[in-house]
Amino acid sequence: MSRHRIRRSALSASVTAVVLLAGSAAGGAFLVGRSPDRAPVALASVSSASSPPAAAATSEEAEVDLDAELAGAVAPLTGEGALSVAVLADGGEAIATYGDTTTYDTASIVKVDVLAALLLQAQDEGRELSGAEHGYAAAMIQRSDNASATRLWQVIGGAEGLDAANARLGLTSTTAAQAWGLTQTTASDQVRLLRAVFDPAGDSVLSADSRAYVQELMGKVEADQQWGVSAAGTGWSLKNGWMPRTTTGLWDINSIGRVLVGGRTYLVAVLSDGHATKEAGIALVESVAEAAVAAVAAVSDAR
Repeated sequence: MSRHRIRRSALSASVTAVVLLAGSAAGGAFLVGRSPDRAPVALASVSSASSPPAAAATSEEAEVDLDAELAGAVAPLTGEGALSVAVLADGGEAIATYGDTTTYDTASIVKVDVLAALLLQAQDEGRELSGAEHGYAAAMIQRSDNASATRLWQVIGGAEGLDAANARLGLTSTTAAQAWGLTQTTASDQVRLLRAVFDPAGDSVLSADSRAYVQELMGKVEADQQWGVSAAGTGWSLKNGWMPRTTTGLWDINSIGRVLVGGRTYLVAVLSDGHATKEAGIALVESVAEAAVAAVAAVSDAR
């Protein structure tokens, strides 16, 4: 796991990331093909912070290991399943992570990625989305409609098309599966995707219009799907994913999105699996998202 140290007196450097992944059975992860279920993964351990460099030892300024701060807030909340979190504060470059050494099933959070791939292709072709594509996109994000996701999955060229888009979006640890709900990803990669969608600096490969479109849809998900990272703040825009695995009966629950806390924006991803029930998974994801953002916000507030 990477570590990102920031001097407490110079916290204008980047603050970092929690990633949570949540979904549902009907709106969660439609599989256009089945692949073998993987067993829930053991929670990645978090090592203690290493000794500060010699130069820092001569300074009176304390250093903050954001990964360690995040671990301290999240580790006590972990249950029987496995989870990973990533958080990035506005203006930050480094992503704070916990348990980010393992990939997870995306379930329906991949639908944001599918829409980003569709918009990139439309940009390349110099065209607007068709009326039908707009309809599929709205249903896919706002209602988590699986049939609409499958249609757009075909439009972008399936797994190959998604992988090509992700290479441009900066996702380095995400691998598309033929059954889109089984696409593998990490919390930090999901925060990279969110940064491409919410980037206010305009550095994203997505155009301003494309970013605004994804943000609008993520801010209008149906009421019964407004759980997850929304527990961590206000002004949320999110997408959840949920899926029971056929071989174990245990649930994947994921949530990704943007929240506002104390006037600052945080991009958050929480990915998890191995839950006995959907409800238990949602409860854990929300508590982890809240604790993770609070931990990063505490460092931000000390700037």
